Amino acid sequence: MKSILCYLKKEVVLSVSLLLALVSMVFVPLDRQYIGYIDFHTLTILLSLMIVMAGLRSLGVFSMIGSWMLERTSNVRSLSLVLVLLCFGFSMAITNDVALIAFVPFTIDVLVMAGLEDYLIRIIVLQTIASNLGSMLTPIGNPQNLYLYSLSGMSLGGFLSLMLPYTLLSLIGLIAACFLLIDRKAVAVQVPSRRTLSTAEKSKGTAYLLLFLFALTSVARIVSVYVVGAVILAVVFVMDRRILGKPDYALLLTFFFLFVFIGNMKRIPEINLWLQSVIHGHELMTSVLASQVISNVPAAILLSGFTDNIPTLVVGTNLGGLGTIIASMASLISFKYYGTTTDKRNAAYLGVFTLLNVIFLAALLLLHYLI
Repeated sequence: MKSILCYLKKEVVLSVSLLLALVSMVFVPLDRQYIGYIDFHTLTILLSLMIVMAGLRSLGVFSMIGSWMLERTSNVRSLSLVLVLLCFGFSMAITNDVALIAFVPFTIDVLVMAGLEDYLIRIIVLQTIASNLGSMLTPIGNPQNLYLYSLSGMSLGGFLSLMLPYTLLSLIGLIAACFLLIDRKAVAVQVPSRRTLSTAEKSKGTAYLLLFLFALTSVARIVSVYVVGAVILAVVFVMDRRILGKPDYALLLTFFFLFVFIGNMKRIPEINLWLQSVIHGHELMTSVLASQVISNVPAAILLSGFTDNIPTLVVGTNLGGLGTIIASMASLISFKYYGTTTDKRNAAYLGVFTLLNVIFLAALLLLHYLI
């Protein structure tokens, strides 16, 4: 019991979602309709992608790619561009969380070895913004996109075209920020030594890459998500079963409890009608503001139960990942890594983080109202 309480204390969002589910069950007793609340389609593909990404990360694939690219930089600005754009590009395929887990510790090692600690805050903050904004382009870039894409029935092309203008402006903004905030001080970059994969590891890497491509067939609605999930579980269990313990099961449980809470709220007529009246016609700003308080994944699940305007929710919850440090839970990952550095300045980090996030959020909201 003590271990469970410690775990729930560490996973605040999970704890809140569990509490909401339990409170809602007081008003709507457990019955057969509960099973219909759960979006097993989203949970299955999310777990499948988490397993595959955990396997690739365990092999150090992303760090090796980063090392290869950094060897071709000659000054701090070009170094920052590589580090920031690695997060931006990779987050589209491996999710914003995984991009930060893969590249922020790598960035800290590189900058410390090069004696560039003064640039840590600026570059890590830009990497965090890059991961949150790059991930918004694709359905698999972050959990709320995967859920809303599945719920909406949008085509892949429709989703990409919806988010492309925001992604392009974000890319321009990130490049401009690197030019404005980072100077051209010459530096001889020493990257952590690149390890070489053994024959067995190469075989595993190839298998994980094929499994990733296979997972994409379910995102494109070519192969059933349940077939994909079963194949990935079976292959990884046989090939590398320790990886099955790596996914973020707290996130999956958070989804589960929020599905229960929303399902129950929809069955209470007074609450259902009130929430629909509050959200209808204000999906964008409601999702942006809700994300600042409860983060964008819970906001997407909560608000989707009371509106049919899913495309606007997609935009709102992605833009809503900018702002406060908890607007996107991925932002806490890089903040935690920065907190492990020597001579850390947490207040300065939060100040820079908030300022840059607000600037990017304002620019993207302006774009939304212009288009």
